Amino acid sequence: MAESKPVVSKVEMPLKRGVIRIEDGETSQGHDKRVIPIDQEAQKQSGSSREEMVKMFKEENEVQISKTPKIQKVIFLLRDHIEFVKYYEPRVVSLGPIHHGKEKYQLAETFKRNLAKVFVKSSGKTIEEICEAIDGKIKELRECFEEEVTKKYNDVELASILVIDGCAILQYIDLAISEKFKDFGIKNDSVAFCQQDLFLLENQVPYALLEMLMKLSKVENALRNSVEEFIKRNHNMVLMDKSSGPQPGKPSENPTHLLDRLRSSLLSTENAAKKKKTEVNLPTTQSSNGTKRNPQRSSDWQSCRTVQELKAAGIRVQRSKDNSLRGISFHINLQVYPGYLSLPPLIVDDSTGPKLLNLIAYEMCLDFDNDFGITSYVSFLDSLIDEANDVKELRKAHVLFNLLGSDKQVSKLFNEIGTDLVPDLDEHKDVRTQIQEYCDKKSWSGWLNYFTIFLADPGRLLPFSVHYPR
Repeated sequence: MAESKPVVSKVEMPLKRGVIRIEDGETSQGHDKRVIPIDQEAQKQSGSSREEMVKMFKEENEVQISKTPKIQKVIFLLRDHIEFVKYYEPRVVSLGPIHHGKEKYQLAETFKRNLAKVFVKSSGKTIEEICEAIDGKIKELRECFEEEVTKKYNDVELASILVIDGCAILQYIDLAISEKFKDFGIKNDSVAFCQQDLFLLENQVPYALLEMLMKLSKVENALRNSVEEFIKRNHNMVLMDKSSGPQPGKPSENPTHLLDRLRSSLLSTENAAKKKKTEVNLPTTQSSNGTKRNPQRSSDWQSCRTVQELKAAGIRVQRSKDNSLRGISFHINLQVYPGYLSLPPLIVDDSTGPKLLNLIAYEMCLDFDNDFGITSYVSFLDSLIDEANDVKELRKAHVLFNLLGSDKQVSKLFNEIGTDLVPDLDEHKDVRTQIQEYCDKKSWSGWLNYFTIFLADPGRLLPFSVHYPR
C-alpha cells in the first residue's frame, strides 16, 4: 500500500527556553506529530549565513593602499554634499569613462573630436598608428581605473574613449599656453569651464596615457613644456612670484593624473621632504582654577584662531615668502612682540572651490596613501576665517586676493569647504602650538605691564580707578 503524502499544519508555540514548531499530518501509520525546535532551524540557517559571510570575506578584494591610487568616483562620504553637482561634476565636457556618454555632455563631443584631429595632424602619426599604440597598452591603462568605472566598456571601447580624450586634453593645453583658442572659434567662457573640468576627480585620465601620446608626437618637447606651464598657470590659487622665495617643487616622477600633478606642485614635495614634525615642549602653565596644563595637550590650545582674534592678541598676518601651500609659519620679533603668522598668498576666484574640493576628495580616496596636505591647509585657513572681516584682514595683508566677489562670499566659501574635514593633526601643529603659547604669554605680560606702570606711576592709571561718593 502506497504511503499517502502528509497534510501538514504548522503551529508555533513558545517554550521556556525557545520556540518549537509542531507539524501535524497523516501518514500510512496514522496521525503523527513531529516536534521540531525552531532554534535548531535558526541555527542551521545561521550557519549557512556564516558560511556565506566567510566566503564573501575571502572573495572580497582588499583595498590596496598606495601612492598611485586608482581613478575612481568621489567617495560616498562626499556624495551627499548639497552642492555636489556644482563642485564635482563636469560643467561642459566629460573626460574618461565615468561620465562618458551622458546626454548633457554630447555637445562637447564634437569639440573634443576637433581638438583630437588637430593633435593627430601635428603629431606626424596617423590615427591608426595612435590607436594601435594605445590598444597595445589597454590592459595596463584599464588597471589605472577602479574596476567599477570601466566594467561596461570592452577594451576597444575603452581605448577609443582614451584616444579621443587624451589627444583632446593635450591639444587643449597646448592651445591654452599658445593662446590660440580664437583661431578655432572657441569662446572664453568655454575655455574657462573646460579648464575647470580638467581638474575634477571624476574627469581624470591616466597620466601614463598622456605620456604615451606625447612620446608618439614629433613635437613631444613642446607638448611637455606646455603641460608644465599649464600646471604652473593653474597656480592661479597661489601667486607665482619668482623673486618671493622658494617655488613649488617638481611633480612626482609618476603622477597618477593631472589633478595629482597639480597637488604635488602645490604642496612643494621637495620642501615637504625636508620638513620635520617635531614636538614642541611648552612650559606647564596654571589655569584660572589652579590646575596645571600644557597648551600642547590641552583641549583649548587652539583658542586663538580667527584672524580678528589673532589681531586682538597682538599677532599680525603677513604674506609668506614660500609659495607652497605648506608655507605656513609663526615667529616673534625681538622675542616679545608682535607675533607674525606667515601664510602663502592665495587668489580666490570661481575655480578655487571646485579645485580645492576635488583635491580634498582625491586625498580621501580609500586607496591613496597620503599626508592630507591640501585638507590640512584648507582646514587651517578655515579656522582663520569666520566672517567677512577676517577676509578683509587677509586681503590687507596681501594673503588673499578676492576675485570672487564680496568678502562675505569668500568667508562663506571657506566655511562651506571646511565643513567636516579631517586634517592631519600633526600638520601645522607646531604653528598652532606656538600661537597658543604666544597668546598665553601675551595675556600674562599684559597684566604684568599694567602693574609695572601702576607701581612706577599710579597717577597714569587714575582714569581707570573707581571713585565712590563721600
